[in-house]
Amino acid sequence: MKVSVGGPLKVIFRPWVEGLENVPAEGPAILASNHLSFSDSFFLPAVLDRKVTFIAKAEYFTTPGVKGRLTAAFFKGVGQLPVDRSGARGAGEAAIRSGIEVLESGELFGIYPEGTRSPDGRLYRGKPGGLARVALATGAPVVPVAMIDTEKIQPPGKVMPKVMRPGIRIGKPLDFSRYHGMDHDRFVLRALTDEVMYEIMKLSGQEYVDMYATAAKRQIAEAAKAEKEAGKAAKAALARAEKEQAEKLKAEQAERARQAGAAERQAARAETDGKTNDETDDESERSGP
Repeated sequence: MKVSVGGPLKVIFRPWVEGLENVPAEGPAILASNHLSFSDSFFLPAVLDRKVTFIAKAEYFTTPGVKGRLTAAFFKGVGQLPVDRSGARGAGEAAIRSGIEVLESGELFGIYPEGTRSPDGRLYRGKPGGLARVALATGAPVVPVAMIDTEKIQPPGKVMPKVMRPGIRIGKPLDFSRYHGMDHDRFVLRALTDEVMYEIMKLSGQEYVDMYATAAKRQIAEAAKAEKEAGKAAKAALARAEKEQAEKLKAEQAERARQAGAAERQAARAETDGKTNDETDDESERSGP
């Protein structure tokens, strides 16, 4: 996969890299990166000589049929590790166990502390569970990584990528041995995560938002839903107004027609009455006194 996937990626997109020397040549390390695009998990391993293992939902590996088998083979080849998201605590505990296993094997473990892709290109608050607990459980150094412009290559929902040059900045490894044995202290987990996110922010230059990306996505989805409902309501109100206007116009036309008909009938009666009077006068003149 380094040749068949990584090679073409480097030739076509020509990603630039800074700080490559900060990735240990051997031994375990955690690559903690911002997450802008689905392609992040391909560009980062493509520029490294070592294998990087990320976690991926198990559905990528269990889909039946030829397409499912090809998908599973592809994700295995690029270093994706299946994680079963079912169970009491879902993907969180599964990701931690998987990360510990990868690091205990002396390999590189890639993780996105934000937990999901950024919905708008900004950097969101890191989740303290996965990254911090894996780092403290293994003692592995944490290497901050910033992906640059990958969201412009393949925005969420887009299948075909745009050919342009992304960037990768790799910071110096962070040592958290001072927190050894404190992996159950939530304040330590928070402090460790925030320190890593601060380093990622400096590397990426992103605007930092002190909220979780999942919450931001919910807000965006709710706002979009509200806007859609408001649009539907406005459209319905316009339709009602147009209907009322049409009914009012129809009623006015009917009233004018009624009035015109009444006037015509009145004129016809007046004409008839006039003729009758004339005939009566003529008859009186002929009969004489």
